[in-house]
Amino acid sequence: MRLRRLVALAVVTAACNDPSGPSGGVARITALPRALSAGEQAVVGASNTFGFNLLRELEKTRGDSNIFMSPLSASMALGMTMNGTAGQTFDEMRATLGFGTRPSSEINAAYRSLIDLLRGLDKTVDFRIANSIWYRDGFPFETTFLDESRQFFDARVSPLNFNAASAPTTINDWVKQSTNGKIPTIIDGAIDRDAVMFLINAIYFNGAWTTRFDKAKTRADQFTTISGATAPIQMMNRKDTIAVAQTADGQIIDLPYGGGAFTMTILLPRPGKSIRDVIPTLTADSWAAAIAGVTNRSMELAMPKFSLEWEALLNDPLKALGMQLAFTPGGADFTRMSSTAGRQLYISKVKQKAFVDVHEEGTEAAAVTSVQIDLVSLPPGIRIDRPFLFAIRERLSGTILFMGKIVRPPE
Repeated sequence: MRLRRLVALAVVTAACNDPSGPSGGVARITALPRALSAGEQAVVGASNTFGFNLLRELEKTRGDSNIFMSPLSASMALGMTMNGTAGQTFDEMRATLGFGTRPSSEINAAYRSLIDLLRGLDKTVDFRIANSIWYRDGFPFETTFLDESRQFFDARVSPLNFNAASAPTTINDWVKQSTNGKIPTIIDGAIDRDAVMFLINAIYFNGAWTTRFDKAKTRADQFTTISGATAPIQMMNRKDTIAVAQTADGQIIDLPYGGGAFTMTILLPRPGKSIRDVIPTLTADSWAAAIAGVTNRSMELAMPKFSLEWEALLNDPLKALGMQLAFTPGGADFTRMSSTAGRQLYISKVKQKAFVDVHEEGTEAAAVTSVQIDLVSLPPGIRIDRPFLFAIRERLSGTILFMGKIVRPPE
């Protein structure tokens, strides 16, 4: 079987595959250690819905390009940021992230418990979630906001001299360590002069297939690209029990890692149907229905061995999904982040970098999402070339001595 289209999305789900094979003997995980709370289910559902919405927006401008991103990483970085917003800015971010009208207290508690649940879920898989906040030393951020970030997102919160030449290295070192070196930087160059905060999430995954591919069976093959041309690729091959399902869109292939709590789920469009036809119709509900139908079958599987680095600025896709005010200088409301300067703060950049390496033994993947908060800056120069008011005053008492306006040059 030749894979012509590959959409690889890591999902947290119970595995259906046979654990026999080179990595057999690993204890099978058949259930979570406890039932998900209603809040946790909401976070998972919201993150998945947000992920498919974001994928559709990215597809609009990257239809001919590979995409690999982490909706959970973006959701957590933006979730931390959302805690600093109020009013309509909060409402827009909450709706874009898929939380409907749920209160922030419930959302925060669910993020925290989900982080604790996912960490260490499968001892045979290296899965890490890390959050951090770096803010310009001396800027008047609210203690409550910073404390909530520590409490609910287990975030490292650090003041930093953004003017120091070493500041980008300090942040990048944290990113590199949190992704096991797979993403070495998130800040390229000096920190922008108007930047006052970075809210960063990092996710790292390294898991061995429950049933590994035999390296001796990997061989050169051909891959049919989105344009219909063929390109060379290394194809991994195996024949055993595979969890598959047939849907209206194509085939679902579910490949577990380790004890089976984590899997790679692949959707291969049926012949004659393009990935361009499938992505616009994908939803969290249709995805859940498709993977619910997988069953074990003895069959041959051939899939590409590949490595991919991906990077994107997510500003425009997020705006298209309804997150408008948070990006608007002078229009955003970040007063819960800073009561004194919150009306002058806004999101200037949401950037994500991701990495994935799929090979015979398993998969290594990492993602980092950075939300950069800027202070509305003054224009580089001012020209008083139109009607203006002016006053002469005594500064210490505030007494205005003279007041006037100029609407045309005096004769």
